[in-house]
Amino acid sequence: MRIAQVLLPLPLPEAFDYAEPDGMELKAGDLVAVPLGPRQIGGVVTAVRDGAGHNRQLKPILARLDEAPLPAGALAFIEWAARYSVDVPGAPLSIALRGARAPKPKPARMLIATGAAPARATPARTRVLEAAAEGPIAPAALVAKAGVSSGVIKGLIDEGALEAVFEIVEAAFPEPNLDGPSSPLNPSQAAAAKVLTGLIAEGGFQAALLDGVTGSGKTEVYLEAVAELLRADPEAQVLVLLPEIALTQAVLARFEDRFGVMPGEWHSGIAPPKRRRVWEAVGAGRCRIVVGARSALFLPFKSLRLIVVDEEHDSSFKQEEGFIYHARDMAVARAKIEGAMVVLASATPSLESLWNAESGRYKWLKLRSRHGAAELPDIGLIDLRETPPETGRWLSPPLVRAVAETLGRGEQALLFLNRRGYAPLVLCRSCGEKLTAPDTDSWLVEHRYTGRLICHLTGFSMPKPKTCPHCAAADSLVSIGPGVERIEDEARALFPDAEIAVFSSDTVMHPDAARELIGRMEAGKIDILVATQAAAKGHNFPNLTLVGVVDADLGLRGGDLRAAERTYQLLAQATGRAGRAERPGRALLQTYAPDHAVMQALKAQDRDGFVAVEMAEREAARLPPFGRLAAVICSGPDAEALETFVRALAAAVPNTGDVEVYGPADAPLALVRGRRRKRFLVRADRTVDLQAFLSAWRARVRPPGSVRVVIDVDPYSFL
Repeated sequence: MRIAQVLLPLPLPEAFDYAEPDGMELKAGDLVAVPLGPRQIGGVVTAVRDGAGHNRQLKPILARLDEAPLPAGALAFIEWAARYSVDVPGAPLSIALRGARAPKPKPARMLIATGAAPARATPARTRVLEAAAEGPIAPAALVAKAGVSSGVIKGLIDEGALEAVFEIVEAAFPEPNLDGPSSPLNPSQAAAAKVLTGLIAEGGFQAALLDGVTGSGKTEVYLEAVAELLRADPEAQVLVLLPEIALTQAVLARFEDRFGVMPGEWHSGIAPPKRRRVWEAVGAGRCRIVVGARSALFLPFKSLRLIVVDEEHDSSFKQEEGFIYHARDMAVARAKIEGAMVVLASATPSLESLWNAESGRYKWLKLRSRHGAAELPDIGLIDLRETPPETGRWLSPPLVRAVAETLGRGEQALLFLNRRGYAPLVLCRSCGEKLTAPDTDSWLVEHRYTGRLICHLTGFSMPKPKTCPHCAAADSLVSIGPGVERIEDEARALFPDAEIAVFSSDTVMHPDAARELIGRMEAGKIDILVATQAAAKGHNFPNLTLVGVVDADLGLRGGDLRAAERTYQLLAQATGRAGRAERPGRALLQTYAPDHAVMQALKAQDRDGFVAVEMAEREAARLPPFGRLAAVICSGPDAEALETFVRALAAAVPNTGDVEVYGPADAPLALVRGRRRKRFLVRADRTVDLQAFLSAWRARVRPPGSVRVVIDVDPYSFL
């Protein structure tokens, strides 16, 4: 007997042993069905060993599944990711098997030639039968290929010369055209592309930071590296990670223009059957280029040779729920496991990536000027203390004048506010009650489009009430503060003849909607675009010459250690949308703190100076990238039981040098979905094995059944 260790996509601490049936000949990576209690579940074999001397009866594996085995690199990455995140291995495995668990596509109606001669032969019928003789073909494709009407097809079916069959069609991912048209590169781009292709030629694990200002043509540089890799290795696969689904359409179009084929697409907006097709094609090596969101890292690549993390600084790469991980860091790890190259691209790299580049861990490639005749926009600050908006409005007179001048020249303007909905707070002016979601400390956000109040944390939604739920006062609820919908209303009142659109995750909820809006903006059919961060990065609008930031101070309020860094990155990206073609651009930032270091750095476009100050502060406090952080979040429905547990956990902290534990403390959002929340913050020197410390600490105290403990290594949210 042989014993197979089977890892299941469940919150279990380890793989389970099962007996291998005679003749099954399993190997690591095989997907199998196994019994677990009264049910059957799919898992992956992690190892097979000789069962001689084993004296405990094991349940047998039920079947080997039809799906291709997980490659060794994918399996090793899953196990590494679990160890790094201090989580059970079933958590990342669940992400990796998401495509395998998706429903298979429905059988499609296809036509085949039966060999029977039609009663009457015509040139059109002959063309149809010749095309159908090559193999099963979809009716629409047969019509197009033979150049006939659907009536000709129907006639041949009626006469028995064609027969309809139903079969599952294998997804087609044609080979990229490596000799397709490429954009001319300027000397700086060409030098960077040469370095990347040289690193690819060396082979093995390589890491590079592609650091270029907005509009410098970073995409064209890494496209050259992709082309060189695919040309050199006919089996190589490439993964491009993006932080926003809205960016996917633009990048897919760039790849299609360059290589003549559409890459595989992977994100939450893809229908499950299509996701299944991509998962299977990637595992079989038939899909050579994938463009997707962070979970694409867990696809079963057969021969992954290059990972590109575009906008690598973006906090959207951090997965905050379920299995907690940062896709940028995981991309570097997967590239190392696969012996592949990873390229991190950004106009505003994270301090962690800059530190790795300065330390020589990453090859540092710099693009310091925009492509072609385009120049970086001039950035000005509007001091709202001196020139505030009119009462009840949010756009200051200088910004209103700038928009009017821009529209008068036939150019486009972007009003940027990183806040969804109409108003972030609904308040009762009679009793002062702030409306929050049930059993949650999060404020309800008003959305005028739908007439509802929505919690952006839990997803709770309700119609806006006529009376205050607390004191029952009628017509007492007032909207406090602006969201993009409120800015849109103000822009329409100020510029009634302008074509205005809103770009946020509430208004653009599907890739097709994003493609349509971006197309309208690129074609000049929108005069004013009111947008959140969905439009702040990666997009190229040639006629956009003015960016107005409505609330530049927003990210600095109640911040964390990355507040200044993230504010600088977001505003640099947003202002970088202006002046990306021949027409010069400018950006105006409305702020109550024009003397803040972030605002002054943006105005002077002095990224290096800003980074130097931030790095010095982080080093003095031994914070990332000079130290390591982890958060331990404990939650439970009973406040007393939770308090008892966190006190016991605090008392059980291992006595280890170079590690500091702060807490327990109430989380800023102390109540979410009826569960009270407490937080610990762990700071450690880089020489400390933080994962080992966290594992040992957690093992010392067993939480009661009602208490959940979540570990977040390298936290980005401190709520």
